[in-house]
Parts: sequence; structure tokens; C-alpha cells
Amino acid sequence: MRFGFDIDDTLINLRQHAFHIYNKKLKQSVPLDVFETIKTLEIHEPFGLSTKEGNQMWLDSMEEIYFTDCPPYPDAIEVLQELNDQGHEIYYITARPAKHCEQTKKWVEEAGFPVQEGRFFCGMKDEEKIHTIKDLNLDFYFDDKPNVLDTLTNESVQLYVRDQTYNQHMDIPRLTNWSELKDIIKKHSK
Repeated sequence: MRFGFDIDDTLINLRQHAFHIYNKKLKQSVPLDVFETIKTLEIHEPFGLSTKEGNQMWLDSMEEIYFTDCPPYPDAIEVLQELNDQGHEIYYITARPAKHCEQTKKWVEEAGFPVQEGRFFCGMKDEEKIHTIKDLNLDFYFDDKPNVLDTLTNESVQLYVRDQTYNQHMDIPRLTNWSELKDIIKKHSK
């Protein structure tokens, strides 16, 4: 089978990682339980930043956010390694900026995710991801962003939303932990 995965906030806990970085850089101590109530992709409001300031904070912190010790979600690496070992095709499709593609691919590999040549797609806007996903003729696709998943609902790919506070309104099958993927595959294999 062919599996497609978004990276940020799907395989790795990027927003929470960025939240810790914001606390450090802004010399604040906004508690994690506040993070867990944020209903938007953007995380700047609890720090008292305007949208413009929040966007700038993200841009100024991007390298640190993307390429430091951002943790993968529990079981994500192991489950993808197992899929790879079983001969399934794994594709990574991320909207990270093109200038970060090679470094992102290297970071993903060093984190332990299985990456094969020609199966890593980067440097596209969210709306461009849709064309890549369609062209790859995936069996399954996993993402956290409503605007990406909403545009794919009429496609033949089986969609799953990686559970986040900002996508609770979505009526798409939900993945809350990567250990659930084995059961998902069994369910669809019947």
C-alpha cells in the first residue's frame, strides 16, 4: 500500500515544540495547559502577540523550531519503520518552505523515520500539496490541517486527520496515537 504523511503536527509535535521556544525567547512562562486549549494553528495569542507579531516570531524562529529537538509523536517512528519493513511505500508531503527541503529531509532521516529516494516532497503551499497527493495515487493520507484535508474529501485516498485542538470540527476518521495505525490497516484490508 501507499501511505502519505504530512510531517509537522502529524508525525512530530511541532506546535508544542514552538510553544516552548516562544516561552524561552519571550522570557515568559505560559503553561502547557494553555497550549492545549488553542483552537488555531497559530500559537501567538497566549503570548500577547498580534497576528503580525506572531507571524514575525514564527519566521524569526523557524530554523530553531524546525531543526532542533522537536519530538516525534509516540510510536510514529516505530510504526513507519514497520510499514517500511513490510514493503509499504511511504511518502512525506510537507508544506515547509523550499529553502528548508534538504535540511528537513536530513532531519527526518536522522530522527529515525524511513525515507526512500523520490518519496519526499517539500516546498509547496498547502493547496499545492493536494496535486502531489492526487498524483501519487495514495491509498492513505494523514494530515492535521483542515484546509488540506477538506479539499481531498472527494478523492479516492482514505483520509485520516491527526487529532489536534484546531481540527475537532472535522468529520474525517481521526488518529489520536500512531499505535492505532495497525488497526486501521487491518480494518481496511478486510
